[in-house]
Amino acid sequence: MSKINFYRAGMELVIDPASRQLSVYMGGQLSKAYPIAVGKPSTPTPAGNYKVINKVINPGGVLGSRWMGLNIPGGNYGIHGTNNPASIGNKVSLGCIRMHNKNVEELFPQVPVGTPVEVRSIKGYNQKSVPASNPNVDTGTGPPLDHSVYIVQPGDTLWKIAAKFNVTLDAIIESNNLTNPNILQVGQQINIPR
Repeated sequence: MSKINFYRAGMELVIDPASRQLSVYMGGQLSKAYPIAVGKPSTPTPAGNYKVINKVINPGGVLGSRWMGLNIPGGNYGIHGTNNPASIGNKVSLGCIRMHNKNVEELFPQVPVGTPVEVRSIKGYNQKSVPASNPNVDTGTGPPLDHSVYIVQPGDTLWKIAAKFNVTLDAIIESNNLTNPNILQVGQQINIPR
């Protein structure tokens, strides 16, 4: 398969949770589509219009081989690879968009920081997970999530994360079913209880 040659101007990524597909548009024309996994019903991928704000090569663990962070409020969300390829095509994540590693590796170098990303809405699926302060999202009337998600960064410890979010270490350990709080991986998703 040949590599795609994207032009940086006019690129937009469209996430469709209904079809579990990420589409790449160039100047309004469909250029390529990839199968993805999206958030499960209890932690849906938030609908709205966002941008790619950071990129990481080899974040590791559940994030696979590439990470493209999005400016979705209320947590750390991104488009990333996976260490569970069987999850692609399903609603299984904590809200992130998962891709096969080979696909995210193909897409990653072509997507500059600042690229627009539209996450389409599915009535009753992804309208409740983003705070109403985001004008791009219809939030519905459901109850708020009981946690947010934090992506472990280099130098983080569980104790630093607990202090940063003003929660107890025990609450984080319990919320994440951690057996050894001394072992964290960069890129690991940590639930932060509210």
